[in-house]
Amino acid sequence: MEKYLEYTKVFKALGDPKRAMIVDMLSCGELCACEILEKFDMSQSTLSHHMKLLCECGIVKGREEGKWTYYSLDAETINKTKRFFCNITSDKKNCICRENENRCKACAENE
Repeated sequence: MEKYLEYTKVFKALGDPKRAMIVDMLSCGELCACEILEKFDMSQSTLSHHMKLLCECGIVKGREEGKWTYYSLDAETINKTKRFFCNITSDKKNCICRENENRCKACAENE
């Protein structure tokens, strides 16, 4: 369950279209919060909330420079999340569905 919790935070954060758009923007490189804000009709505090969620799940990292924060994607988290998504969408010998030996007859017959 722990590994699922770690990665579902990323998917939950990306469940908001504006946050998904922000990640898309950051795919081109680091951006200042002011540059992100220019693309949206939202307040500074709303942007801060979105960025907080993206940073907390690990997909985005921020760095302070003067009074501005610059954001970029965290490649390590993105690569781990890609592998996790590939893993849960692929057939495998150690799948969670194979953990229970007492599966129903209909399921066993379909194998």
